[in-house]
Amino acid sequence: MYDLVLFGATGFTGRLTAEYLAGHLPAGARWALAGRDRGRLDAVRAGLAGEPDVLVADVNDEGSLRAVAESTRVVITTVGPYIQYGDGLVAACARAGTDYVDLTGEPEFVDRTYLRHHEAAVESGARLVHACGFDSVPYDLGVHFTVRQLPEGVPLTVEGFVTASGTFSGGTFHSAVTAFSRWRSMAETARRRRSVEGRPAGRVVRGKVGAPRFDRRVGAWALPAPTIDPQIVLRSAAALDRYGPSFTYSHHIAVRRLPVAVGLVGGVGALMGLAQVPPVRRWLLDRRKPGSGPSAEQRARSWFKVLFFGEGGGQRVVTEVSGGDPGYGETAKMLGESALCLAFDELPATAGQVTTAVAMGDALTGRLVQAGIGFRVR
Repeated sequence: MYDLVLFGATGFTGRLTAEYLAGHLPAGARWALAGRDRGRLDAVRAGLAGEPDVLVADVNDEGSLRAVAESTRVVITTVGPYIQYGDGLVAACARAGTDYVDLTGEPEFVDRTYLRHHEAAVESGARLVHACGFDSVPYDLGVHFTVRQLPEGVPLTVEGFVTASGTFSGGTFHSAVTAFSRWRSMAETARRRRSVEGRPAGRVVRGKVGAPRFDRRVGAWALPAPTIDPQIVLRSAAALDRYGPSFTYSHHIAVRRLPVAVGLVGGVGALMGLAQVPPVRRWLLDRRKPGSGPSAEQRARSWFKVLFFGEGGGQRVVTEVSGGDPGYGETAKMLGESALCLAFDELPATAGQVTTAVAMGDALTGRLVQAGIGFRVR
């Protein structure tokens, strides 16, 4: 019945994504909003152009998730933390042959769904594409863009440096604290995935994690980034021969002032430690409620920039990916365009759990450039 269904449209990022889709769907596209609260969905729907249909479904009701997956070509979900609420919808899409996109930054969830649902998706033809927001589109497609500026068939090295300004929502905070609290489980799930997935035949793909340092090229302190982004980049590199016979990637947060860098490292370490203690974790989660987020004025002042330094075959290149509010305005854009790309563009034949670079590559990059996100060679 539908080209797209947006699950979780009443949440903070879900509402922004619904607004973006309403303004960018092609003429004649059929779409719907899905969630468990009909009244709240109707309220979101009333403020949108085109008035999409409304589907009532619950993450704990397998039948309702199956009905959603079977009704559409592409499902978008913003319902997190995904490790708690996401598996059932992935399973339904994998069985139905329905393409799936989300904005998770939770490594354990991505690895777990690979172990549980990748093979079923390969059989059904479904494309399961995680991390279609600020985690990890700018890095995955930014490295893909950078690699395409370098010679083919030679060893390649790419370094990424991200700077950003923005405020996080309650949902993002809940996902981060939940992920930090599951550190041991995350490591074990990653180990299991590595044992099943294997390595690319005849090629070497590696991630490089260095110590914090001052990097003169960006004029800032470079800190290793404990995010899902480098994992996504390396999976794209493992799947695509264009990344060369040997590919190395390192990923950094760039911070100009040393006190801020020290505070950032200490703050993340403290949050990870506190998240291990259940009473403290509950107290932390009560500080920010899901559904809350930065105001329109705050989002208007936010921005991001990622610099990539690529080298191979005796050539060097510097590229840049940039945009506005990273966590919400641009994330809604990236998520919406990812779903539109899967639904309407001619793409390579892929199936199973795949990355944005593998599933959509240049087609999605082109869409994002048209939507105002910058990809350029410096």
